[in-house]
Amino acid sequence: MRDRVRRVNRELAGRTRRAVRLTRQRWRSAPPRQRQTWRLLASSTALGLAVAGTAVAVAGPWDSGQRTAERARAAAGERGSGADHSGDDAAGSAPRVLAELRVEAGTGPGTGGAKNVPAPKPAALADALRPLLDDPALGTVRTASVVDAATGRELFAERAARPTTPASTIKLATAAAVLSARGADHRIETRVVRAGAEAERIVLVGGGDPTLGGEDLEELAEDTADSLTGDGGSDDSPPEVSLGFDTSRYSGPDRHSIGPNPNLAPVSPLMVNEARLDDSRHGPAPRATEPAREAAERFAEELREAGVETTGKLSKTEAGGQPKELAVHRSAPLSALVERMLTHSDNDIAEALARQTALADDRPASFEGAGKAVERRLAKLGLPTEGVRIADGSGLSRDDKVPAALLTRILELATEPERPALRPTLTGLPVAGFSGTLDSRFPDAEGGAGLVRAKTGTLSGVSTLAGSVVSADGRQLLFAFMTTGADDRAGSRAALDELAAELANCGCR
Repeated sequence: MRDRVRRVNRELAGRTRRAVRLTRQRWRSAPPRQRQTWRLLASSTALGLAVAGTAVAVAGPWDSGQRTAERARAAAGERGSGADHSGDDAAGSAPRVLAELRVEAGTGPGTGGAKNVPAPKPAALADALRPLLDDPALGTVRTASVVDAATGRELFAERAARPTTPASTIKLATAAAVLSARGADHRIETRVVRAGAEAERIVLVGGGDPTLGGEDLEELAEDTADSLTGDGGSDDSPPEVSLGFDTSRYSGPDRHSIGPNPNLAPVSPLMVNEARLDDSRHGPAPRATEPAREAAERFAEELREAGVETTGKLSKTEAGGQPKELAVHRSAPLSALVERMLTHSDNDIAEALARQTALADDRPASFEGAGKAVERRLAKLGLPTEGVRIADGSGLSRDDKVPAALLTRILELATEPERPALRPTLTGLPVAGFSGTLDSRFPDAEGGAGLVRAKTGTLSGVSTLAGSVVSADGRQLLFAFMTTGADDRAGSRAALDELAAELANCGCR
């Protein structure tokens, strides 16, 4: 009983330290104006409590926390206690904002709720789109595919089967592959284990979660400390351990072929916040050169905060065998990671998810192995893969080659009711003029704002756009527009946006 009380006290003390440390960090990092706002809020709260206390005092009399007048009124009633929330008159739940797309023939939000809305006529659609494809801002290579979501029929094609550089629209392929390989509910584990028979040796094992955060690492350290104490650690002196870190989950080079780049950290199964050296969550940022070692060093600091001393030199190792697990952190489900990857075009998550596809198929979790695994998964889904080459999961490589028809077919699969696991491929798409990489594009509703949802892709000379749009008549259309050889990045983007906006505004019948 005494040991249990001590453990509870240690846990409460640890929580208190975390709360104080977090509050102090937030205060120090806040700008002066924000601090002044907090001071004003605190003062207002204190004043409000004082006024409320006075009001409570004069509103009595009270009995066991309830006004006596209210108790009498409640006793007189015979029904309507509010405990039963299952009746027909119970309040319904609010609809989700930008709810998950669900497309059946003529039903669901993808078709605007109209059951008999005809699809655009191919000839009319071609008349609307072909002049826009002639925009001189587009590069020398221009490909396009437009598909009716309800029927899967291709309504417009311009060299749609020609593989070309997709840039970040290849993340659609990465998404479909990992969701089919692992499932939408799969979570990536970061573990702490005891190394072999050495009681004083523990290993931090990276599982491939680039979104592991500082607070996650802190909780992992505290859970590790609890396990070590429960395994026989002394209550009088803190346990001492040596620490290693294991990155054997991945193989091959950790650097992308483009070299060091603020858009992608060295690819490692162990990193904290994508190895970012600032407070950003997405976009370019300075990165740690050794993400795994940096994560292990931070973990050692958190262990000391949790009452566990680390001794000896921090070293890279392999846990091996079937080591005893001391603590584990699980990432958000893959559905959430896929959505985050697509919304913000997150390259670190993309490379991690491509490697999860490889691991699911027992293939090397490397650039090459992940690319081959994604290609095979696409083929298993029945997608057209002739001429397809996937050199990475992010689309940063110019060696990636994907036809526009493949991108629209991936989107079509994600709309099928019998493939709910692929739905995040649609729900993660940025909304034109509102979110992610489209937040500053599509200036108004006539220009597609709020109507177009699409994955963007940009490299030097390359611009791509692939996604979903509801036409003026309420028909959901899936599209992919791709160009290579463009000299004007802003102009080529605007030209692709105009193509997507035309789909939104065109009944084309």
